[in-house]
Amino acid sequence: MPQREVINASVSPKGSLETLSQREVQQLSEAGSGSLYTLFRQCALAILNTGAHVDNAKTILEAYKDFEVRIHQQDRGVRLELLNAPADAFVDGEMIASTREMLFSALRDIVYTESELASQRIDLESSQGITDYVFHLLRNARTLRPGVEPKMVVCWGGHSISTEEYQYTKKVGHELGLRKLDVCTGCGPGVMKGPMKGATIAHAKQRMSGSRYLGLTEPGIIAAEAPNPIVNELVILPDIEKRLEAFVRVGHGIIIFPGGAGTAEEFLYLLGILMHPDNRGLPFPVILTGPKSAAPYLQQLHAFVRATLGDEAQAHYQIIIDDPAEVARQMVDGLKEVKQFRRERNDAFHFNWLLKIEEGFQRPFDPTHENMAGLKLSRALPPHELAANLRRAFSGIVAGNVKDKGIRLIEEKGPYEIKGDSAVLEPLGHLLQAFVDQHRMKLPGGAEYVPCYRVVS
Repeated sequence: MPQREVINASVSPKGSLETLSQREVQQLSEAGSGSLYTLFRQCALAILNTGAHVDNAKTILEAYKDFEVRIHQQDRGVRLELLNAPADAFVDGEMIASTREMLFSALRDIVYTESELASQRIDLESSQGITDYVFHLLRNARTLRPGVEPKMVVCWGGHSISTEEYQYTKKVGHELGLRKLDVCTGCGPGVMKGPMKGATIAHAKQRMSGSRYLGLTEPGIIAAEAPNPIVNELVILPDIEKRLEAFVRVGHGIIIFPGGAGTAEEFLYLLGILMHPDNRGLPFPVILTGPKSAAPYLQQLHAFVRATLGDEAQAHYQIIIDDPAEVARQMVDGLKEVKQFRRERNDAFHFNWLLKIEEGFQRPFDPTHENMAGLKLSRALPPHELAANLRRAFSGIVAGNVKDKGIRLIEEKGPYEIKGDSAVLEPLGHLLQAFVDQHRMKLPGGAEYVPCYRVVS
């Protein structure tokens, strides 16, 4: 990534950080001198790089080695001093409004996350405690809106997709928007942007105000998937597991578009949860969709699910090819069931408390070479446990592809080794090779993809 034009600037907050106590201001200002600084600097740089067509965190960090962000205390709150910041984030010396909003959202989330960990009410040793932690993070970000009927549709899919697939996501988003549904994505480019863009136009046609374009991300991946400018609510969760739980707790239905390893990780996480015996009968509409050209990809993913997790797993979703309006209609019908189910059980609309998520899906997975090689991938495991381990395998591949730490590990020690039973590894190998052949592992037009893994049977 070539060095781009930079700028120095001073920025004051707008939104949730305008009114703070003196203690909160002190806590924020101290973030600039402690261990949080590196984390916030990385997130800030990613936000300032919104629109950059790069999916490698290490590349972006190295391109702006001289970038600094300093946090200053002032009477009305905090002020950020940016040195050698990407100039594309400014117009005539003024920071773009959406960028400024997301920049202070990042500061809010990172500091609050750290302060919550020191709180006695936080219990990360139990499943319920982890769920409570996710709830508090989302509530602090003002994401939870009590009393609003179910209409938040999560859209998952790849950042590395074809133009045809991207246009299709916009059409689906447009149909969702015409039906006055809100959109939540991973907040980056590709599938994370298209549905929001389509919904924005539809919401304008419907003369809607207060439309929500919720983006959920985490520090390890934000530099590779810089937030797209349509996002008007950005939340940075501490790790991928908290991010995934946030998706399924605040989302009322999920649409999955074509993608690569990250999309497979999300899909397997969702299937593993829905297949848990305690979640039987709980309505959660899931739709796999794409244009006609993506039909082979969707069928291949469908076949992989059957080969590894069985027919029961396939019953938790439906596939709709090249029909955006039908996708939206099916989602609306599914949301009606969700609304009725939660009313009957007095469950909140804004946070899915009834969904059972085991600790195995909540504990952060560190994709070291030892941990990747030690994953148990066998059909002898209960399907929801196998789904959890397959999710971890794809999580490691995502780390090796785009996360700074993962990329450096691969450079130092070579590719990860993924081991297990041939009944699982054979379909896994075919699926991963298809991702490579279809350029779903990296942004198209870049350097040739070199796998960060080896499937060892």
